[in-house]
Amino acid sequence: MRYQRSSALFQQASQVLPGGVNSPVRAFKAVGGTPVFVKHAQGAYFWDEDNNQYIDYIASWGPLLFGHAHQAVLDAVIGRAKKGTSFGMPTALETELAELAVSLVPNIDKIRFVNSGTEACMSAIRLARGYTGKDKIIKFAGCYHGHADAFLIQAGSGAVTFGSPNSPGVTAGTAQDTLLARYNDLESVDALLQANKDSIAAVILEPVAGNMGCIPPDPGFLQGLRERCTQEGILLIFDEVMTGFRLAAGGAQEALGIPADMVAFGKVIGGGLPVGAFAASAEIMSHLAPEGPVYQAGTLSGNPLAMSAGLAMLQTLAADRQVFTRLAEKTAYLHQGLEAALKDSGISYRINRMGSMISVHFTDEDVRDFESAAKGNNEKFKAYFHGMLDRGIYLPPSAFESYFLNDALSYEDLDRTIAAAGEVFRSMG
Repeated sequence: MRYQRSSALFQQASQVLPGGVNSPVRAFKAVGGTPVFVKHAQGAYFWDEDNNQYIDYIASWGPLLFGHAHQAVLDAVIGRAKKGTSFGMPTALETELAELAVSLVPNIDKIRFVNSGTEACMSAIRLARGYTGKDKIIKFAGCYHGHADAFLIQAGSGAVTFGSPNSPGVTAGTAQDTLLARYNDLESVDALLQANKDSIAAVILEPVAGNMGCIPPDPGFLQGLRERCTQEGILLIFDEVMTGFRLAAGGAQEALGIPADMVAFGKVIGGGLPVGAFAASAEIMSHLAPEGPVYQAGTLSGNPLAMSAGLAMLQTLAADRQVFTRLAEKTAYLHQGLEAALKDSGISYRINRMGSMISVHFTDEDVRDFESAAKGNNEKFKAYFHGMLDRGIYLPPSAFESYFLNDALSYEDLDRTIAAAGEVFRSMG
């Protein structure tokens, strides 16, 4: 049995972990079957507990820009661990990583490190509310900003109604301060602005969505948000947990040329270790404790292992900015190959791509928001996912996730992936 060891481990894990996992998408509920358990990884590949090898297209959901077990990151973490793993006190590493991040990213003067993307987005919203003195936020359906209460909200009966919680444990009171708009739809934003005049602290979004598949912003969408936020005195927050230091050294702000007021980071900034961060101008960040009244804290924030990994990662990409070109070219090559295979299959599809992010949607409509992404044929996606998995290609186990390419992928890996996809599509057609 190809997945015998993984299957046994999943059954064992299910006895002591809810659903057998520590993050829901890992349980394969969206695609069925048994999740594979990773044994070790190197470069573009990982091996499961049954010793099956896979080409990896999630790269730990984005942070492994240069592939698994990148030597510079390994050396930094191992060297740091020998000096102590956690202090709960300041280290010079925190300042060094902060200075490098601030030098790379436009429109930020100061940065606060936390332990996850959820923490980063949650803290950014708190700071935005404290800075503006207003309570409400606008988020977009299909954009995921972590599992903090304010973000687990779905639409009400119309675009201008209050949101309602879509997870038990989120109170109706919390939901009332979260307003839901449609991604790539400025009219839905205008309706919310009109109905909630002078009460909105921030608009938060993924500048390139990665949690409904990869969905780039329509031309003019982000610029329209920027103009409206400036006019209304609202802070524009880019959740760059996925796109930060991946689309460009300066993230989506650099790649797309749209300035944000605040930015949330994760993934790449930790080099594969648990790290998040949020950043803004010195004026906004001065409202954060201990300088200002907005409280945020964490014993493991700025953990030296995480800081050393993040510093090694950012130093490497800062010294080799051609990595973004290489990644974009590899992603375009994969796109062309998948499209050629799909055109011969008779299967309805759309492929979205930006930089090193890409996704395949089994639909005959353009995918530009959560509603259109949800129209994709999930049965076809399941067949595609498992067909690729059985051929040693690991894709995101959900139709609502982006692929993340890494620079260790060779063109031979891409050709193998395209050939496998052709076989799967022919079997599906």
